[in-house]
Amino acid sequence: MDLLPAGAAGSVSDPFSDQWQREARDFARRVLCRAGGSDEDAAWQGLKRVLSQCSGEDLPLGYSLISISDLQSQQHLPCCSHLTWSSDEFRQWASQHEGVLLNQNILQETRLILCGYLTDEGLGEEKEKLVNGSLYVQDNTGILPCELLCFKLEWLGCLLLFPSWSYIPHAGKRPAGYVEILADPVQVMPGPEKIFDILPVFYPGQATQLLRVRAQCKKTTKLNVAGELCRLSTVLYIHSKTFFFLFLKCFSSPSCVPVLVQKTPQLVWHHALQLGHKYVLTALRVSCLKASGRRVFTTSSSSRLLPYHLEQVMEQLLDSTSEPNPVVPASSVDCMELNSSLELPEEEERQVTVRKSKVVSYIGTITQVLNTHAGLYELDKKFTLCLGYQQLLNSGRGLRPGTRVELQDVHLIQKPLAIFPFVLGACLRSAVVIKSFSRHSTLHQPIASFGNIYVQLLLRYNLNLPLYLWMVSVLETFELRFCRFSQCHPSLFSSQHQALEKAEKFIVPILNSLVPPRKQARDIHQEILAEKHRCPLEQYQILEPPCQIPSFSLLYSELEKRCWESFDPLQQLSSTSDIHNLGVQELNRSLAWSYCILSAENFQPRLVLLGVLECSSSGCLQLQDASKTLPCVIFHRDGRLFADTSLIGCLLEIEIFQLVMERFLQSEFPSWQQLVTQKHVKEKKTRFYAQFYFEDVKILHAPEKRFPTSPTIGKETSSGIRSNCISVPELKCSGGKGSNLRKTRSDTNSPECSKGRAEEASFVSRLFWVSHKEGLMRRNYQQISEGKDKDGQATQLCFQALVQWMGKAELGEIGGQEELKISAPGETSEAQQKVLLLFLGKSLRWFPLLHPLQLYHLIIPLCSDLDVFDRLCFSQAPENFSKMLSSSMFLPVPDSGHLHHVNQPSQLASTTAGMEQELFSIAEVLSPSFTRSLVSFSGEIVERTMCESVIGKKQITDCSVQLLKGNFLPWDYTVKLSISPTPGSSFMLDVYVEATFLPYLWGLLPGARILFKNVQRKISRFRNVYCTYVASSCMHMLTPAPLHTSDTAGAASSLSVGYLCNVPLQSPNLFQVTCHLTCVLSLSLHWICSLCKETILKEESCNQCGPSCLSHIGVSKASARILVEDGTCELVASCKNQQVREVLGLSPEEWDVVQKQARSKGGIYISHKEAGTGPGTTDKPEDLLTWYLRSLCRSPLVCRSITMTFKLDRKPPKGHATGSRQLRRFVSNDTEFLSKYSSLPNLLCLNIQEAT
Repeated sequence: MDLLPAGAAGSVSDPFSDQWQREARDFARRVLCRAGGSDEDAAWQGLKRVLSQCSGEDLPLGYSLISISDLQSQQHLPCCSHLTWSSDEFRQWASQHEGVLLNQNILQETRLILCGYLTDEGLGEEKEKLVNGSLYVQDNTGILPCELLCFKLEWLGCLLLFPSWSYIPHAGKRPAGYVEILADPVQVMPGPEKIFDILPVFYPGQATQLLRVRAQCKKTTKLNVAGELCRLSTVLYIHSKTFFFLFLKCFSSPSCVPVLVQKTPQLVWHHALQLGHKYVLTALRVSCLKASGRRVFTTSSSSRLLPYHLEQVMEQLLDSTSEPNPVVPASSVDCMELNSSLELPEEEERQVTVRKSKVVSYIGTITQVLNTHAGLYELDKKFTLCLGYQQLLNSGRGLRPGTRVELQDVHLIQKPLAIFPFVLGACLRSAVVIKSFSRHSTLHQPIASFGNIYVQLLLRYNLNLPLYLWMVSVLETFELRFCRFSQCHPSLFSSQHQALEKAEKFIVPILNSLVPPRKQARDIHQEILAEKHRCPLEQYQILEPPCQIPSFSLLYSELEKRCWESFDPLQQLSSTSDIHNLGVQELNRSLAWSYCILSAENFQPRLVLLGVLECSSSGCLQLQDASKTLPCVIFHRDGRLFADTSLIGCLLEIEIFQLVMERFLQSEFPSWQQLVTQKHVKEKKTRFYAQFYFEDVKILHAPEKRFPTSPTIGKETSSGIRSNCISVPELKCSGGKGSNLRKTRSDTNSPECSKGRAEEASFVSRLFWVSHKEGLMRRNYQQISEGKDKDGQATQLCFQALVQWMGKAELGEIGGQEELKISAPGETSEAQQKVLLLFLGKSLRWFPLLHPLQLYHLIIPLCSDLDVFDRLCFSQAPENFSKMLSSSMFLPVPDSGHLHHVNQPSQLASTTAGMEQELFSIAEVLSPSFTRSLVSFSGEIVERTMCESVIGKKQITDCSVQLLKGNFLPWDYTVKLSISPTPGSSFMLDVYVEATFLPYLWGLLPGARILFKNVQRKISRFRNVYCTYVASSCMHMLTPAPLHTSDTAGAASSLSVGYLCNVPLQSPNLFQVTCHLTCVLSLSLHWICSLCKETILKEESCNQCGPSCLSHIGVSKASARILVEDGTCELVASCKNQQVREVLGLSPEEWDVVQKQARSKGGIYISHKEAGTGPGTTDKPEDLLTWYLRSLCRSPLVCRSITMTFKLDRKPPKGHATGSRQLRRFVSNDTEFLSKYSSLPNLLCLNIQEAT
């Protein structure tokens, strides 16, 4: 800024100048003059003199004097003031190091003049006197911490003018900040003239011998020591004592002596001492440290710190009779300047497990504050500066982005963690000196010296640097999640000590498993005073983190990457033996839905989930952090359904879990040869979720509950008084006494009572018992509440449950002891009326926690109307549920409604015994005599396959398109789940689930145990029993799938080994029999179009009638019927594709030649005439391939002993219905006989092996 021209303010007749001087003089009287001190005229004259000196010859009329209190209250943004600078000088100063920090504003320039007394006495939190070596600027209005680049002891207690300074407020809501003094202050009042006497001194070489010779120590009471400052420790506060060490080195030898400074008035010396400068310390004593037994020099109350001048000292010598002693080196640590050679050689990096750090010196600029409480800063965008091993009693003032610092004797540690390539660690021997303050407008983030969880754990476990850095990163992740509960105090270091407790509860068990319990504590005397340097930063090992807790957004990115990197279409179809024979639809359906399961051990380091459990409005549970949500499915180890509503809102830690990655692929692969290319993939989707047991959950934090979570039910005595009451945590209310504010409707019928309770009650609740729940899906409901007419319908996601009230509505208030009213078991009044609950909108969040045969508490908050449930009910129920209701009432659950699960007591066992739905076994459902239409059963998913939907053959309607929004699979797909009652069971029941239900179903993986409710039982035309998942159905996952399952896992049912005569007609078992292949009755080999399944002729083009088919890719289809017998019975088995090759005994290469030759013909069919098989057909004898195959079918190479795995074929060939009677021809002695016989069951071959 440009100063006013000379003469503009100096004229006495100038009224503006006169007014400015009057205000300045009044300011000096009010703010600067101390009681009992110099008169105000002397203070004003001194202030006027120094102001004129700083601004030239005239007073700075463009500036205003400001007091400490006004600066703190009025200035909320960082600012600076430069009294002696011009505008060009300010711009030049602001433009220095422009490229270091991007997107950072320069300090705002203000025209303010700051004056005050420099003192080392501050005020603590309790307004008590605080002396810890920090400096402060003080006037009559207040006191403010300050930081100086250069400090002189004669400034202490003097009235000073600060010509160049910056004010930096604290980040957050703290009103106070601090001042950075950018230039040397000017004394307003001249100090007394100093008179120096010639002092007798010992140099460090002689003083070292005094420390080693005990007799000589006793003779010397106080002495003076002169030397060069070679080392300076940080100011420490331990065991209620504040102190620091300094080391004076001899000018001509490497000897040095330690000096302990612990007198309170002398702590300010730490600001005046500068490395490499020469000093004299007077009145020192020799003392012995109790903790280590080391002898050091200590200052006394009369000690002084003086600059060294040769002409003002006289060397003092020891008694010649003293024994000589070895020289103590100034430092046993080799210090070097940090250069660009930062990488370790590859051989050294590969072989060395325990590394030694390098002690270096470095000058750099802070470019980022990584974690102020942990003492982590970024230097020059390439180094991490760690000050956690030092105590920063000044709260880290001055360490802002843009500050230039000089580091002396810091440890260079290379790659302690992958995320920290190069770290400069400062131990207690290191010195951190600010060379220049930041010129950027950044707020100060004060370091919490006490109550700092990072420092507490660092000292408690004496952590090395890699482990400390890992702990900091983990706690940062924890803090990110803990902010969810502490919106007013989002930091772990706020006044809320609860956050610290939860953080310790989380990290301490991990540290206990990593750090030996008897690890040696940190020895500060050894670290500072030992001749051979020992500190936690001296040696280190590259840490392999024991676990990682990434944010869910980063976890999603990693899962997305792994999901498609691990996807191999060929590998997924490897279990399909006839992959070469799949058509286009079958091939793409097989790839449409796949999955992969990961555990915590599949991540390096091991993954730990940390998040808040919430209910999603989409109908699933999810873990949440500040970045994203992760859906989850929770199980109980005993197979119970998870219904604990009290866990909602809790911060959870899960170490044992499964991460399920589901892939949904919409593709148009023409054949299996094109699976290696990605151009046929049209759309890719993924779905990720976690599965874990409730018993493996660790609750780190539970929020305060506003409503009763798990009330217990007491019995009513004959007098109507309960013997056992519900107990909930008492909350203090304004009345001061807790009272039972739950009243039944009969107790509050009077208007006066209702009006009085309405103001006090905070919620209305009612208990209900769930008898049935439907699955989550889109349904049509009238939107009358939204202003639509009665005929207008809209599709929306919802579910409904049939419940029975277990008591009357009750009032409740937060506070007092609460009881729960339940109607008597024999009561048939409205208290046990059946109602259909409809869940829409936000109330969908209760879907994963609401289960049949459970008792719940429905709470309407901020309500005092006991008739609220009757008012919410409608008298017309949906038509699809009218048959299941004994009453036509249904109740839409409000979005604000809360559900709380209640543990069912033994008193209700008799009441709910008759309400339970019957659960059938799979064997009962498969029985031909079973007549139920809707069935419920449980079992294990053995196999999951994709097939064509039943509705796929019909035209999809507009309403159906709306229903399928958000689906992962095409609308014409259906999932077939093969369910077995137990692992290895031979019974199997197929359940078909349409694609419309799949977005809301989780955990449908092979190996998982599942409970089906109200699925529809059907019988096919071939008498096969199967089930379909309908709108009234619901499924619950009981146990998760094991880790080793995959999409390629097939059925694991047990095999029944026996004879062919023992194969029953209605058994679903799989059989394995060793038999003799008598003859191949028929053989068919055709090439069909992979797209439209029409036969391809010799021209290799599709002969589809109608619109031309553009496909030129053919798929081989082979089938055969063989006659097998084992001496007990003779049966016919059907084979296809690769099984035909195994029947003919051809190698894969020979089979490929046969298929290529058959393609030139379009197809081959061979049927042999056998006894009892009826008339047969023959082929042209000139066809060599046909003659070869016909001869092969009757050769001894084919007619051999085999081991065949098969099951009954429910779809017998045309004209051979099972159980029908047919004519069979027998020949005996040239005489033919015709006889009727019942056809035997047809077998479906699954596998053929050579008999051993």
